[in-house]
Amino acid sequence: MQFHHHGYVSGDPRVEPAAGVGLDRPEELPAEVDVLIVGSGPAGMLAAAQLSQFPDITTRIVERRPGRLVIGQADGIQARSVETFQAFGFAEEIIAEAYRITEMCFWRPDPENPENIVRSGRALDDPAGISEFPHLIVNQARVLDYFARFMANSPARMKPDYGYEFVDLEVDDDAEYPVSVTLRRTAGEDEGTERTVKAKYVVGCDGARSKVRQSIGSTLAGDAANHAWGVMDVLASTDFPDIRTKCAIQSSNGGSILHIPREGGHLFRMYVDLGEVPEGDNGAVRQTSIEEIIAKANAILHPYTLDVRNVAWHSVYEVGHRLTDRFDDVLPEQVGTRTPRVFITGDACHTHSAKAGQGMNVSMQDGFNIAWKLGHVLDGRSPESLLSTYSAERQVVAKNLIDFDKEWSTLMAKKPEEFENPSDLEDFYVSTAEFPAGFMTEYTPSMLIGEAEHQNLATGFPIGKRFKSAPVMRVSDTNPVQLGHLAKADGRWRIYVFADTARAGEASKVAALADWLQDAPDSPLAATPAGADRDAWFDVKVIYQQDHHGIDINAVPAVFKPEVGPFRLTDLGKVFGADPEADIFDQRGLDRGGVMVVVRPDQYVANVLPLSATAELGEFFAPLLPVRQPQS
Repeated sequence: MQFHHHGYVSGDPRVEPAAGVGLDRPEELPAEVDVLIVGSGPAGMLAAAQLSQFPDITTRIVERRPGRLVIGQADGIQARSVETFQAFGFAEEIIAEAYRITEMCFWRPDPENPENIVRSGRALDDPAGISEFPHLIVNQARVLDYFARFMANSPARMKPDYGYEFVDLEVDDDAEYPVSVTLRRTAGEDEGTERTVKAKYVVGCDGARSKVRQSIGSTLAGDAANHAWGVMDVLASTDFPDIRTKCAIQSSNGGSILHIPREGGHLFRMYVDLGEVPEGDNGAVRQTSIEEIIAKANAILHPYTLDVRNVAWHSVYEVGHRLTDRFDDVLPEQVGTRTPRVFITGDACHTHSAKAGQGMNVSMQDGFNIAWKLGHVLDGRSPESLLSTYSAERQVVAKNLIDFDKEWSTLMAKKPEEFENPSDLEDFYVSTAEFPAGFMTEYTPSMLIGEAEHQNLATGFPIGKRFKSAPVMRVSDTNPVQLGHLAKADGRWRIYVFADTARAGEASKVAALADWLQDAPDSPLAATPAGADRDAWFDVKVIYQQDHHGIDINAVPAVFKPEVGPFRLTDLGKVFGADPEADIFDQRGLDRGGVMVVVRPDQYVANVLPLSATAELGEFFAPLLPVRQPQS
């Protein structure tokens, strides 16, 4: 964490100085805003948290509830999400309070006594070391709390506007604030009254029954629900030995259970198979009582028993898989002719079962994707055409998620005798580990993703996939650090310069690249506004092949040591050496001749280029940046 560059800080350094709209933020929801976010679920809160880093943009998030969420339904936090939490500064805290999944146990009918279940196998949760971060279980409400704290401490001093329900919207592309949104008060003295808020953009994060989705004429389409599950968060006394381990449990005649321990050491969640939903049920299965769910769970767990002492929450849901054909308000015949003004995220545009633990995780990445793009467009960093990439990128991700979840939920609902091989469920869980961990997203070439022409120079950083961290040694303070963990959710692009074999100060490709980045008019850094810190838009780091003892910090080019803050202090924290115990060049397949890796603000690798490819780097960023400003 870096601070003091604006002067001595005696309080919590996580509380950033207020700026822009945060200096005098009105309590009352304004009549005009730049971005209106509808819904304070995971996608909405992450989007708001990201936009709170852009203090010159007026962003408000409205929520129909009168206050914070108390009990959240979602609880699975995949490793990709924990990486994202690191960027927002609360990964360590949430790991400390969460339940950590390290193994999964599989239970099947005892071949010798089928009415009883026996443990038939175990699988490591991340046997391949996909991430250095863990797979967690924690209440969705706590995730929202952390995002709320982040946005409240950010320069924009943002907080949700509770007690507002979305009613409808209209779009007039010719207006300064094209989207007119009708809201209804759901709390307070003026409950029931309606008002209009005008916005430049609207982000609908309002769930599976999204009124924002309805307002733009988009519908969810897909498979009808045909299988029901009871889900309960409970405190119980039991002799089931794996009650504190994630389990997939199959019985001979009672169906299946997906068992997930919860945070705190005592609470756990069970998804209990209620069987096929008959035609004409008309939702009757949703009236299944908690007593019936508990009885069903006991039948599946036999010979073990479950004595439920307290029910924190329970529900019944029917598995359905639905997807919208577009994630914004641009109709197919309008593509390329108008800029999207309204976007939908999360359950508003994709629904699936809860058992793969993907809903909250994918929704948050939806919010991350659209938020930094809105920030860049409204901040004058990028053209409006950037916004069309949101639907193009995230719709494909949602389609892949639904295809995966169909297979997983079908396997979970199978009877043991229907499997060709008794270990099929376990084998599927192990072989697909990268997908549910959140790391199979791979964006295709676009204005944001380069072609893989030079992928061989950095095989461990696939273009279009998230930047996978690795250990390095920071030269200035000799500390071992994870390179990826230093990337904050501050809206900046990142350029990682992995050096050739030359040392700092010697004539080299790194030295030539540094001169070009610092001085060339077609360098992306030249677009940084005059008067702003040199690294305000681009975070440029260098990683030398030598260990930190062999790097002269004074010989490192100035572009890697920018002057920051009103006192123009030199930032020495962007220079690294390889860790002799875990060389990043070896771990990530980096060419010893040197390579640049360009990473988007949402942590996805955008391009891989040779150190000499300055023209290609300039051409990549040219469509994404405004007209270059001369530097003072």
